[in-house]
Amino acid sequence: MRRTILLISRCPPYPLHLGDRLIIGNLFAQLAARGYQTDLLAFSDRPSDLAEIKHYRAHFRHVSLLPDPPRTALDYLLRLRAPFPQRAEQAWSPQMWQAIEAQLRQERYDVIHLFGGVQVYEYRHLVEPLPNLIVPYESYSLLLERQLAQTRSIRQKIALWLRWHMARRYERLMFEGFGAVVVLTETDAAALRSLAPHLPLRVIPNGVALERFKPQAPAEGAHLLFVGNYEYAPNLDAALWLARDIFPRIKAREPEAELWLVGNGPPADLRAFADEAIHVTGHVPALEPYYARAALFLSPLRFGAGIKNKILEAMAMALPVIATSLSLDGIAFAEGVRLAETAADFAEQACALLADAALRARLGAANRAVIEAHYTWSAVADAYESLYAQLSR
Repeated sequence: MRRTILLISRCPPYPLHLGDRLIIGNLFAQLAARGYQTDLLAFSDRPSDLAEIKHYRAHFRHVSLLPDPPRTALDYLLRLRAPFPQRAEQAWSPQMWQAIEAQLRQERYDVIHLFGGVQVYEYRHLVEPLPNLIVPYESYSLLLERQLAQTRSIRQKIALWLRWHMARRYERLMFEGFGAVVVLTETDAAALRSLAPHLPLRVIPNGVALERFKPQAPAEGAHLLFVGNYEYAPNLDAALWLARDIFPRIKAREPEAELWLVGNGPPADLRAFADEAIHVTGHVPALEPYYARAALFLSPLRFGAGIKNKILEAMAMALPVIATSLSLDGIAFAEGVRLAETAADFAEQACALLADAALRARLGAANRAVIEAHYTWSAVADAYESLYAQLSR
């Protein structure tokens, strides 16, 4: 018997270079291949979203994209007086409320899968009678707490503290009453558990498309790689630190070294570092060629939350990785990952590995083995299937 899912999502499942969309894009492709029928109701916040439906239409029985409503700081504050709406007119998006009601009248669902946090939690009243789960995938208050620790500006610290305080208030209450609450790492689960000890938390990591991200012939040259969506503050901070403080130390010892900063939305202050040795590409149609040409992957993330897809992809491509401990949240120990917390640490580790091709090959192979054993989208789909079955009992 085919199982049916209603997916209520903070975003569409495409494009896959955006980390939240990557999760549902890959998961529901797997579930569709296993015979699941899923109806998608998703918020849209990009002009290209409607045109991109063609990239995932085959994985869903029904697709409906609705405008993501604006939510001001005052909206968040006022909502705390009565955090769970009971009627459409009380919701931030009455249109989404009515769309959910219509789907529930027309169809019978085995499970309701909500993807997102503050964007979708308000529909609890509608989905309570059915098996349901919500997937915030990370703790937003944890991300803000880490960003606050890295911020030096007093004005920015005050603004971040206010956002952090509001996020904590919401994470104390907004996941109560759901059948399961899924995040990507134990670190994020611990952060949420400290705020709401009785949440039915589950940890299900992301996977990697092994057939897409696979080892290539050993790279020639001394290309160092970091990838990310630079509209996301943790990635921009890491790239700026790399270009400003870390790479010059490496370049002084390895004159042939080149730094490749690949990904969407680099702002002017990052593009300003581009020269013959530092390459800032902007959006690229595929990441695999850049991983294939790299000798090392560097991840100097200093704040953020959740699992880092870039680390999983680099490991799948059999690249040695040098990373901060924060970059490795949710990722099993691998021999091919070296820790670094300071610019000097990164430079020392990078120069040592650039000088030893045999060691790079051994470390890269170890990373690939870890991914094959623990981080496939098939394994992620297995975990969700198991959870759906538990919720349906």
